[in-house]
Amino acid sequence: MLTESLYRVLAVARINWTLRLRDPGQFISYLLMPMILMLVFKPVYNRAFSSGTLQVTTGMLVIFSTLALAIVGTATLTERTWHTWDRLRSTRVTTAELLLGKGLPVFLVLLAQQTILLTYGMLVIGVRPAGNTWLVALAVAVWGTTLLAIGTAIAATVRSHGELSAICDIGGLTLTTLGGAFVPVEMFPGWLRAVAPLSPGYWALSMLQAALRGNVPGTLLPAAVLLTAGLAAGAYAIWRLSRGLGRTTVL
Repeated sequence: MLTESLYRVLAVARINWTLRLRDPGQFISYLLMPMILMLVFKPVYNRAFSSGTLQVTTGMLVIFSTLALAIVGTATLTERTWHTWDRLRSTRVTTAELLLGKGLPVFLVLLAQQTILLTYGMLVIGVRPAGNTWLVALAVAVWGTTLLAIGTAIAATVRSHGELSAICDIGGLTLTTLGGAFVPVEMFPGWLRAVAPLSPGYWALSMLQAALRGNVPGTLLPAAVLLTAGLAAGAYAIWRLSRGLGRTTVL
């Protein structure tokens, strides 16, 4: 049974990996734009903050990895708009296997995006990590997993690519700004600092900055919060899609 399940997951993943390779536009956009902004804003951030290079690198990474929710959502929503989702559900593939197979290629895309941006931040922007590579790798994996789960939950709910784009763009910029991606939370007014922890971007930024500083407790606590949020989002997506709420008739 385990072998058959793995075979089904890999079959779905192989198809979706091919689709990602044939349409790399979104990935390239969400990779080049933060690189340009990091370079442009670096002098400003260095004058404004004591840890300007860290803030501009992690801030832009969190913003554009959150905007990459559109890539995650497209992987599932496209099947619904193509009217092929119902066909897939009529096979022996379970909802969890289907989402896992569709999610694996996108997860690799998210990992590649964050890894490239962090490497760029170190080589070009001047970020100096503490040397705990495993801690940074853990932070990247946790944030990628959380984004994957949230993006799948959004795709299971929206009815069009327009809705998906609006939610990812507006919601992504709002939540990352609230989380301190543009300006550190410490500079917010009191009422805004109080609600900042409601944003996943707040925990992602705290986790990535702590990981680059080599702060283990400061990395693990936000990681636990993000994994809890991701688990809830993933459970919601499976619940919704397994009950036919993602069928093309509801689009």
